[in-house]
Amino acid sequence: MSDHLIAPHGGTLVNLVGDADRAAELKAAAADWPSWDLTPRQICDIELLMNGAFSPLQTFLGQADYENVCAQMRLADGTIWPMPVCLDLPEELANSVNGQSLALRDLEGVILAVLHVDDVYTPDREAEAQQVFGTTNPEHPGVAHLLQRTNPCYVSGRLEGMALPHHYDFRTLRQTPAEVRDQFQKMGWTKIVAFQTRNPMHRAHQEITLRAAKDVGANLLIHPVVGLTKPGDVDHYTRTRAYQSLLPTYPHNTAALSLLNLAMRMGGPREAVWHAIIRKNHGCTHFIVGRDHAGPADRSGKAFYGPYDAQELLAKYQDEIGVSMVPFQMMVYVEEQAAYVPQDQVPEGARVLNISGTELRKRLNEGRDLPEWFTFPDIVKELRKSYPPRHKQGFTVFFTGLSGSGKSTIANVLLVKLLEMGGRPVSILDGDVVRKHLSSELGFSKEHRDINIRRIGYVASEVTKNGGIAICAPIAPYDQTRKDVRAMIEEGGGFILVHVATSLEECEARDRKGFYAKARAGIIKEFTGISDPYEEPHDAEMVIQTEDLTAEEAAQEIILHLEREGYIGPESDI
Repeated sequence: MSDHLIAPHGGTLVNLVGDADRAAELKAAAADWPSWDLTPRQICDIELLMNGAFSPLQTFLGQADYENVCAQMRLADGTIWPMPVCLDLPEELANSVNGQSLALRDLEGVILAVLHVDDVYTPDREAEAQQVFGTTNPEHPGVAHLLQRTNPCYVSGRLEGMALPHHYDFRTLRQTPAEVRDQFQKMGWTKIVAFQTRNPMHRAHQEITLRAAKDVGANLLIHPVVGLTKPGDVDHYTRTRAYQSLLPTYPHNTAALSLLNLAMRMGGPREAVWHAIIRKNHGCTHFIVGRDHAGPADRSGKAFYGPYDAQELLAKYQDEIGVSMVPFQMMVYVEEQAAYVPQDQVPEGARVLNISGTELRKRLNEGRDLPEWFTFPDIVKELRKSYPPRHKQGFTVFFTGLSGSGKSTIANVLLVKLLEMGGRPVSILDGDVVRKHLSSELGFSKEHRDINIRRIGYVASEVTKNGGIAICAPIAPYDQTRKDVRAMIEEGGGFILVHVATSLEECEARDRKGFYAKARAGIIKEFTGISDPYEEPHDAEMVIQTEDLTAEEAAQEIILHLEREGYIGPESDI
């Protein structure tokens, strides 16, 4: 490692991957040890622990470090570190492995590391959310993951790495910090400004990065996150192809591209400090921070952090960290100048052009042009390959409602109407039919209902992703499960939630199968609406009252909605 490059955080670049002999020894011993299949987020974290991107961390945070990081943004020894990196486990497993070695495996069961557990603790996750994210609002994606998806216990101990997670995509761009540093050394770079992104880059981003590198006299590392970002973000395959197409627009030998397998927390100001430290470990001396860095918004569009909170917090710690922040305001296009300028430098009265992320998605959905002042033709080409106009995308119509509400009847009428139109394959996933063919072993406990709905959601997501239409008609009584299914499906296409809001009284009056009578008599246990709750959705795209509409009329209302939203139309017909 060159002495001319900035030192890693803490002074030494951590490398937890042992030699082949030790890996073989651990693999043989681990056959008798308990094991844990790491979640996708945990796989991201363990990779960056093992390859040194999280230097000086040498393992997941123990209790003393965790409490200090949450409260003070420092490890117990005083080193600045803003974000908890913890291994969460189910309580029973966590307590059973205390004082033992735990094999950590990837999603295919390949052992990546061994944790010699000596610290098991139960965090106050509400307090963690408030300290780290500044809120306990579950609309914040970091809070939602922490409070809804994190296991109750954290564990720590000595971590021995055996192999980094294997990636088959863009392998030459997936470099460890040591490899990035080696590349800088070979190119003679010592002053490097890093650009963090989880979105495609357009002309405004190119202008920011060009200006930043010029202002500080540095070379540029485009360092996008390709681990876990935010639901709804453009997939990393599309983004990486777009970054590759953008690279030749920079002056020769002044810009490089490398991918970072980070699981973002969307923690705004703290996340900016964290990102700067990670880039320091990769050899970067400067870090670009723009408006709303890693800052999410709630359902109404209200941001959780101020537009420049991240800049203010990093400015406070940049001297201690040793990475200089390069702050930028939002860049906007001034038509009279035919150029991008920072928002605070726009001449009075000048006409400003801008396309928001929402407007960009709308234009892609509608197949409308993207102007050259906004982006590059090669990037448009990549986006259109992955995000065709809405009338060419797959979508799911997901019905929810009480038993007997009329979901299946409307779904079958809708099926026929869509098949009449042609153009895309249509699959129907009715609750009773799925129970017979896909979930025959499941009962009706909350756990089993969740599994059943998630199976339906998975199948629908595959249909949708491949350009087909899925019609789902389960009861789906639980709000969080429906939200999870929505998130799964929206990654690959459209999702329309239809609440068939037939009253309980009307459903009981119909009771063609006699289920309600049996539930009232106690013969059927855990029956939705009687002995088990139905959580009405507040995020449904459509609400249908079957007391007022026939099944055919209801299906036609859905067809009209699909036409208005652009999912079907003349272009979608064969």
